[in-house]
Amino acid sequence: MKKQLFIVFACIVSFQFSAQEIKFGKISKEELQEKKHPLDSLAEAAYLYKNKEVFMEYDLNNGWTLVTLVHKRIKIYKKDAAKYATEEIRLFKKGGADEVVNGLKAYTYNLEGGKIKKEKLHKSQIFENKISKNWFSKKFTMPNIKDGSIVEYKYRKTSPYFQFIDEIELQYDIPMNKLEIEVRIAEYFKYKIHNKGYLQTYFSEMQKNKIMHFSYRSSERTGRNVERINETINVNYKHYKFSKENIPAIESKEPYISSIKNYKSSVKFELNSILMPKAQPQYFATSWNAVARRIYKTATFGEELQKSNYYKTELQTVLNGKTSDFEKAAAIFQFVKSKMKWNGILGKYTNKGVRKAYKESVGNVAEINLMLTSMLRSAGLNANPVLVSTRANGTPMYPTIQGFNYVVSSVAFSDNSFALLDATAPYSLPNLMPLRTINWNGRLVKKNGTSIAINLVPTKHSVQDVNINIKLSSDGMVNGLMRTKFTNYNAYSYRVKNNHVKDSEIRTSIEEKNNIEIENFRISNKLKIGKPINELVKFSSEDLVEEIGGKLYIVPLLFRANNANPFKLDDRKFPVDFNAPWMDKNTISIQIPEGYTVESIPETTAISMSDNLGVFKFQVTHVGNKIRTISVVQFNKAIITPEYYQELKEFYNQMIKKQTEKIILIKK
Repeated sequence: MKKQLFIVFACIVSFQFSAQEIKFGKISKEELQEKKHPLDSLAEAAYLYKNKEVFMEYDLNNGWTLVTLVHKRIKIYKKDAAKYATEEIRLFKKGGADEVVNGLKAYTYNLEGGKIKKEKLHKSQIFENKISKNWFSKKFTMPNIKDGSIVEYKYRKTSPYFQFIDEIELQYDIPMNKLEIEVRIAEYFKYKIHNKGYLQTYFSEMQKNKIMHFSYRSSERTGRNVERINETINVNYKHYKFSKENIPAIESKEPYISSIKNYKSSVKFELNSILMPKAQPQYFATSWNAVARRIYKTATFGEELQKSNYYKTELQTVLNGKTSDFEKAAAIFQFVKSKMKWNGILGKYTNKGVRKAYKESVGNVAEINLMLTSMLRSAGLNANPVLVSTRANGTPMYPTIQGFNYVVSSVAFSDNSFALLDATAPYSLPNLMPLRTINWNGRLVKKNGTSIAINLVPTKHSVQDVNINIKLSSDGMVNGLMRTKFTNYNAYSYRVKNNHVKDSEIRTSIEEKNNIEIENFRISNKLKIGKPINELVKFSSEDLVEEIGGKLYIVPLLFRANNANPFKLDDRKFPVDFNAPWMDKNTISIQIPEGYTVESIPETTAISMSDNLGVFKFQVTHVGNKIRTISVVQFNKAIITPEYYQELKEFYNQMIKKQTEKIILIKK
């Protein structure tokens, strides 16, 4: 009986501990002394607590406002994880109606000499950053971060924009001990709720009433004045609550992730309508066509497309002698790329306008690509803007205006071919846009306000084709010539990475990566962006052959073999994103040294994934004094969905095992 009473008592104590209110500033020594997270020993940091409240507030002077209260407490296990001590609060402003942050309190806590010492964040450590014309942010990094520090901050954000309820994130790339969310919505505001991610979420719902003093204008005039009526009314509020403990981190350290934001569990409240008493109803975007019409009608989008006088003279020169639509599109695209420089600012709306941007030869994304679309239309081409969400911004899963932060151009030709164009990137080509834009689907917006989904994911293979010829000496010395051809996104990425650095730096990087010494090095077509990149390397090495007991052991692919499987998770909840379909082809020819012959070579192998997703072919042949190896790894889809992850992981295991098998040479 005593044992049963003890168990009941322990359960009550445990429940009270987990349910106790977490108060700002109440940090314990135990929290500061904790060296690693109890459920995730590899975590660099962890949310000890996160609380978010969102609610509508009304007063007679300002009307309705949207209030967001945030309280975060984060444990930093390693000083190197100081990025988790940084907060950036995005804010919207338009016509003097700005979102505002106030009531910010922030402290860093450390344990020094057995005592808790806290350091305050000062105003001078808070910075304002411009993101676009209508978006800016308040950003701060907490001071005095050490191993074991705890940072804690809270603030109040007030907004007149009810469509901007921030996406409520329920999961991060670090574990979270406790999460509490509450959203209180007045009956006049109608929202759709969208869930994302694999974490099970359940919001409890309840109705509560609140007595409010309400003010509105009468529909009847008294003389020249409109009478204002004040009433006391009973407003119904819907309360949504969510609470969860021990939320695991979403694994984001594996490669080939487009944007982890697309897969984090979250909840989004999307405003459908505002139905105020004694007022006309307001309806917001409820379909993709409604989103398209609303964006197109915006002055800084649709009206900018109609302006053309500022470029007419130069456009005539650009089109001189061009007869086909393909020639016209290519000439205009190249002209805008050479004329305009991107200022690094994203956005689907213009900032200073296309005329001023054209005059200054500098603009944001919208100014450059809406200008491009307008020129294409002026040339008689079937061109339309395409709304895009960049990888870092996530992917809009439902009709939303805020989900898009970028715009590119499109041209449809009479032979049913189609080109996507982005003139902000100097190395872009038709249907070869910057990687930041390759994010599932965009929305093509037509003049009549309709829109269609456009697949942004490339379908053409990006190829790296490597040919190596080596002469092997009996002492293990290798002398060789390597020719590499890069096409499509491989060429694009090569130019982005290397065109701004000296050839000598590229040469050094290749030497260090492959453990070789380069005697001669040449790159072709760096600036001829319509052609493949060609790289020629004449090299030598003493480290590619292993001599054991009079035998020579050599990896058939030399330094081109894959040595480690990048896929290590037991289970992956989000797709593998290769950016584009790709092929890696290696052809290696080895001249056997005099006095040696072949004892063994790896057997021929062919491995394929289901649904024609990928294939690996490997063949080693011996003819005379030459050994020739051909290895082809090819993926036919840019995105491999999670159900194929285990198969992909095993595909890589088998490929690596085969590529690292060795040729054995023995003395005659």
